[in-house]
Amino acid sequence: MKKLLPTSTAGSLPKPSWLAQPEQLWSPWKLQGDELVDGKKDALRLCLDDQQQAGIDIVSDGEQTRQHFVTTFIEHLDGVDFEKREIVKIRDRYEASVPTVFGDVARRKPVFVEDAKFLRQQTKQPIKWALPGPMTMIDTLYDGHYKSREKLAWEFAKILNQEAKELEAAGVDIIQFDEPAFNVFFDEVNDWGIATLERAIEGLQCETAVHICYGYGIKANTDWKKTLGSEWRQYEEIFPKLQKSNIDIVSLECQNSHVPMELIELIRGKKVMVGAIDVATNNIETPEEVAATLRKALQFVDADKLYPCTNCGMIPLPRHVARGKLNALSAGAEIVRKELLAK
Repeated sequence: MKKLLPTSTAGSLPKPSWLAQPEQLWSPWKLQGDELVDGKKDALRLCLDDQQQAGIDIVSDGEQTRQHFVTTFIEHLDGVDFEKREIVKIRDRYEASVPTVFGDVARRKPVFVEDAKFLRQQTKQPIKWALPGPMTMIDTLYDGHYKSREKLAWEFAKILNQEAKELEAAGVDIIQFDEPAFNVFFDEVNDWGIATLERAIEGLQCETAVHICYGYGIKANTDWKKTLGSEWRQYEEIFPKLQKSNIDIVSLECQNSHVPMELIELIRGKKVMVGAIDVATNNIETPEEVAATLRKALQFVDADKLYPCTNCGMIPLPRHVARGKLNALSAGAEIVRKELLAK
């Protein structure tokens, strides 16, 4: 991006109420068959329009065609049984009913590539596309086959690389891997988590990003955050190794969080998507609040490497709130952009 402080979103945006139940994760589709196919495309167009109306520079699909940021990708793979479910603890903090890996995992056909081609036809703006990261994928399943988190992560990394290469060919400019699990399993991240992520981006010419946050604004996550104390230093455990990785961009949670901003210094040299929008509240930030967060971040990241963003996806929020937050993000970035250009 040549534009200074280009804005983007971390991931999901609210779906229209005619497509799925608002403010709900894993919300079932309200349409079926061809109506669902058309409805997803209509929602994607609306989502793009919301971003464009707000002045967002790097647009996305807002995950309009998927029920969940992890499981929708897994649904399209061989070796996973969604009928046979087990209760596991996700991110080491809340229990969920998840599908079971029963055999070798494989990707027989593209998952999101047609959606990406459709979005590319709608706009000439840069597109960012999110995929689940290998570690977060294995943490959202019960493994009854490999019996090894690391082995399964390497298999998923190969599959993600296949998908990422086809997304790049479809015209995607930035491919982002969502890894909230990186904030929990520090030893695994440093032992093999970052390595599997690098396997997922192998051979890509487009820019790559990893999104590491403290989760959606749901009760299990907000309750967990209350236990983390006055300073959240989780990033400190993984940033040194991430700084040496081949990932181009690191996407972080900063707005209304207890993450010490100076931790960004540990990834100096990387582009940083600074979360300047809190997704855990319906309160819409003022442009000046967004600007204040960006000014703090500029102490630790060069201006040409700072990308204003949201803390996480906004699927649990009402659409009007998400729109307001996108407007605030864009306006706040413009305040700081003008300040920088005036120097």
